Amino acid sequence: MTQTASRTLAERLQEFVGKPYGGPTVARDPVNEPMIRHLTDALGDRNPVYTDESFAKRSVHGGIVAPATSLQVWTMQGLVPRRSDGEDPQSRLMSMVDAEGYVGVVATNCEQIYHRYLRPGDLLTVSSEVESVTGPKTTGLGEGYFITTLQTYRDQSGEVVGEMRFRILKFKPSTPKPKKSDIPPPPRDSAFFWEGVEAGELRIQRCSSCGTLRHPPRPLCWKCRSKEWDFIVASGRGEVYSFVVHHRPEVPGRTHPFAVALVSLAEGTRIVGNVIDVDPSDVRIGMGVELVFADNERGRTLPQWRPAR
Repeated sequence: MTQTASRTLAERLQEFVGKPYGGPTVARDPVNEPMIRHLTDALGDRNPVYTDESFAKRSVHGGIVAPATSLQVWTMQGLVPRRSDGEDPQSRLMSMVDAEGYVGVVATNCEQIYHRYLRPGDLLTVSSEVESVTGPKTTGLGEGYFITTLQTYRDQSGEVVGEMRFRILKFKPSTPKPKKSDIPPPPRDSAFFWEGVEAGELRIQRCSSCGTLRHPPRPLCWKCRSKEWDFIVASGRGEVYSFVVHHRPEVPGRTHPFAVALVSLAEGTRIVGNVIDVDPSDVRIGMGVELVFADNERGRTLPQWRPAR
């Protein structure tokens, strides 16, 4: 037996602690005002120091700044990730735990420290190191390892402008046998929906005052604020409005990958559900689908979707 093979996974993972994990990676673009406006819209933050030049000049900042919580945004990779040769520390660590069956992943903690506000023109560079690896630990999700990394953000002059500690749990998904008795009763506001599922009906909530359909169910109409409602039974016809194909983390009891779609119903509202009886790579926006009731991996009957026949 080789020396490498004789060491435990926990021992091998400790070799990464205190060493570079990723980067340094330079942001694709400097901090800029158009993106700051998009961020404040997404955050719902109307502080004029982020968008109003005249107001910002009179503030303690002396000019426009970016929201402090946008620190991580400026160095994100975007929709097309940068390619890796698989030899970087992050890829090697992840491959090591995956090979031992710890294929599940969930973020558990994120702590950020801001040294100063970012200003338009700042070009950030981020580098990271493994701060700690703890485990194996028994958790509600299964046995796993907690991996904590420290990201350091610097500006174009090398000044540290912020830090982020990010912790994930890499775990072995447990596969308990599903029992319908383990499924909690539905909330009062959506009980009618689940009663419909048991009856083989897709019930959609409708405002009794203005007729607006809404899903998921809620106690108040978003349009006219009425609390009065009833429901209709949907026809079960629709088309794919948007979708994702889920690869990781693996869901116990599921075959991967699988497609999850936002379906536009013929009645005019939308609902989320799995698309089954079709290869996920064949799912397309605009594809006609029809309703089918099927049990999920936990044994609960759900409205799901298959290509229209």
